[in-house]
Amino acid sequence: MKPMSIWAANAAAELQHIDTLALVSEPVGVSLSLGSDSLWLVKRWPDGGKIAFRTAFSPSGKLRITKMDQQGTKILVSLECSTLKYEVMAAIDEGQRLLRYTVSASPKISLNLPYWPKDMISLNQKGKTGTRGTIHTQQRGTRSGILYFNQDRSGSVFYFQNLSALNRYCEDAQCSAGATVGGEWPEIGFSLPASNAPLKKDQTYIFSEALVNFSDHLPESPGEIAIDYLNRLSLTYLQLPRPERFYLNWLDIVEKGLNDLVYHKGCWSFAAGHAYLNAYVADYKNPPEVMVQLAVLLPMIEYVNWKGETNHQLIAELKSGLENFYEEDMKTIVRWLPAMEENLDHSEEQKKTRIMDAWYLHHPLMNLARLSDHGDKMAHDLLFKSIGYAMHVAQTFKYKWPVFYQMDTLNVIKAETAEGAGGEKDVPGTYADLMLRMWKLTGEKRFFKEAERAAKELVGLSFDIFYQANNTAFSAGAMLRLYKETGNQKYLYLSYVCLAAIFDNVQLWECNYGHAKNFPTFFGIFPLRDAPYTAAYEEQEVYAALHDYLAEAEGIDILPSVRLLIAEFIRHTIGRLAYYYPTMLKSDMIATKSKTGEIDQRLWIALEDLHDGWEHSGEVGQEVYGAGIAFGVIPKQYRKVKDEHFTVFCDYPVASFRKVKKTLYMTTGGDARLECRLIFLLDGRHPYTFNLDLGDEIPGPEPVKVTPELVEFSITGNLKVKVTWTKKSP
Repeated sequence: MKPMSIWAANAAAELQHIDTLALVSEPVGVSLSLGSDSLWLVKRWPDGGKIAFRTAFSPSGKLRITKMDQQGTKILVSLECSTLKYEVMAAIDEGQRLLRYTVSASPKISLNLPYWPKDMISLNQKGKTGTRGTIHTQQRGTRSGILYFNQDRSGSVFYFQNLSALNRYCEDAQCSAGATVGGEWPEIGFSLPASNAPLKKDQTYIFSEALVNFSDHLPESPGEIAIDYLNRLSLTYLQLPRPERFYLNWLDIVEKGLNDLVYHKGCWSFAAGHAYLNAYVADYKNPPEVMVQLAVLLPMIEYVNWKGETNHQLIAELKSGLENFYEEDMKTIVRWLPAMEENLDHSEEQKKTRIMDAWYLHHPLMNLARLSDHGDKMAHDLLFKSIGYAMHVAQTFKYKWPVFYQMDTLNVIKAETAEGAGGEKDVPGTYADLMLRMWKLTGEKRFFKEAERAAKELVGLSFDIFYQANNTAFSAGAMLRLYKETGNQKYLYLSYVCLAAIFDNVQLWECNYGHAKNFPTFFGIFPLRDAPYTAAYEEQEVYAALHDYLAEAEGIDILPSVRLLIAEFIRHTIGRLAYYYPTMLKSDMIATKSKTGEIDQRLWIALEDLHDGWEHSGEVGQEVYGAGIAFGVIPKQYRKVKDEHFTVFCDYPVASFRKVKKTLYMTTGGDARLECRLIFLLDGRHPYTFNLDLGDEIPGPEPVKVTPELVEFSITGNLKVKVTWTKKSP
């Protein structure tokens, strides 16, 4: 057995003989007990195993109750020790088997807290710590405060620490809520972060706010684990306080960004007779990259088409130089512009001639396939000249890609992301996506078979399927398309595994301490499994990929929890993404020096990275390839209405949007228990009155906001909406 801390050993010994103060819920098996230094909530499983949750804790070893009040399955306890006063509230939803407890504390004197023990300990039927646990996932960095595990054969637990509640503590203690939930079996859970500054006397702080869901079910296969995780996460999500998101005028933002992208010299380099976008503002050291050009080009084309225009100078400029990325001797496009490869400084593994990052080859080919699907001949030719090489690489590596390889020899340069962790595990999914696009373009069965061969390499993976956020999201969509074509349930489950891994890499809490008081963080997604920051480009790509996932899922009975989580992710993403623009931030929170290029705080070009509140953001650089943010948002959230002088915006995904005479029909995504924003944006030429018919003879809602520029309604998700309107006299 692994050695335990002295606090855990003492707790385990005490819990064997501790008396029960109160039974909180008999059906769920939760009771309240007081030890010498802790107030415990103890869950007893049907087989006699236990898991104990530490609430109030006394570092001095002496804790006494001053008041206790119980009403049904809700209990409130007041306690104190020599240095702290506590209020502990615990309540149980017996139907959902959901325990919620909040620990509030007020220091009697100014206090430093250099250490705090974990708040969970697992005990077997004899009351000892000799249990076995399988931890499916736990918090990494500043991601959600989640711990999800099987406790021996007793049952499974989904634990969520609402880190938003800790903001006042973290602000005064000058500490981070990152890496606070986890541990090693059997001493696990949440530990209050050590203070770097004293807490204030008589100030009330939340020391813990936990939501815990119990289940007798023991998920074991990756598919079972993913489905259970998504369902329990959505259940917990409904209980969370969620920050309000305000409408951001993306129609204005996109034009500012487009102007800066086109005219700011730091965004461009010139080589081989063409202008190319830099990856980062003022990044003149590195050669242009093919992915950068296409990552901006595709959403730009979507935006121009949305506007009803046929072309734009930026589109023509980006297309004109793409063929220069093709290497005839290898018969494939390459990452770095060959004409400038001598500029590579070899400072990183990928900054060498003909070194390929495994996912990087597929990404531009997928975008070329999208362009080909819209009839672009240049893209079609470049794609078909390169696809044979991509298939050769896949077959050589037997659909298990390393991190880096030499393109001309296929020698492996870096095999694993970390020792024993394997290569880029979601790359088989991006390859499957590419092959399915090729199958759609050609109808050739060999491409479909390649997609299925690659998909086999995702079987058996769980949360570790996630290498890079956008690639995992593309993989989810590819697996869903395979399910639609074959009817094979394993592909649907693989799509859920990808989605669970994505939602395990988000930040479901609002960081409101330090610099993060200046920007929203709730539902931000991290680009890599161990990345210390959220990133603009990957967020935008995940946002687009999940929109596509819902479009593919039309007519399929996918998990309601998936629809809920994707809709909420979309809603919060479009309320946050604009805060990657330095123009939206305070200058003192932005790094004065970046890893690549320079930062111009006047530009509507996104910073790559937003960090924990105590760190500066923009340390990586100001990413030009993140310029697709606004281009991508507008076609998905704004809808023009033919022959009318208004545009419709909804911050949820919308399906079946159509106009029939003087009536609009649409269906909101998401869940009926949550609300979204529906706005009619007026162009100023005509005032309008809008009426919403939600069916079931229910009176339509009144607008929550009416101005000369817009009319706003609040409606629920998963709702069929009928809209009629009348023009007012000017």
